[in-house]
Amino acid sequence: MNDITLLLESVSRGQQTASNELLPLVYDELRHLAAARMARESAGHTLQPTALVHEAWIRLVKPGDRHWNNRAHFFRAAAQAMRRILVDRARLKSSIKRGANPERLDFEALSLAETTPDDRVMLVDDALSQLEQQDPDSGRIVTLKFFGGFTNREIAENLGVTERTVERQWAYARACLLEFMRTSDQPKPVFSPHQK
Repeated sequence: MNDITLLLESVSRGQQTASNELLPLVYDELRHLAAARMARESAGHTLQPTALVHEAWIRLVKPGDRHWNNRAHFFRAAAQAMRRILVDRARLKSSIKRGANPERLDFEALSLAETTPDDRVMLVDDALSQLEQQDPDSGRIVTLKFFGGFTNREIAENLGVTERTVERQWAYARACLLEFMRTSDQPKPVFSPHQK
């Protein structure tokens, strides 16, 4: 086993010194993930990649919630933490902008080109939550790609599948997400990328 895997096991067992040793080993990769995600944000976005990494790290190593099977599992958890942070910030900014009772966005009347980056993050998160209920594998791919900034090759390595599988599931997931956003108040279709 490599150093990161050994340290992940130690952190999972609650050894505080292990988390202090782990951060320098994973920091550059976490920063790369955050920078890739933040590059998609508007120029006026206030959260910087370094801040996103720090917030994600705090969530990752909080007591009682630290168990990772391996390095790949850790980076999936990091992408999920970054997703939660970005969605939480988007919801907060949206509620402040719209007052105490934010309105639900109507996708039919909404042009994605006219939405703010925060509105887009919330739209994707809502649709992604629905997708995760129907097809958790495709949901993981979207989280890693959209919120983690992973490439198809990195996702394939992380999940232990072929790049072609990732491409197929990504195409399926994108179609589902768009459909979920388009029909946000209608019953959702149930289908799977695994069906022929």
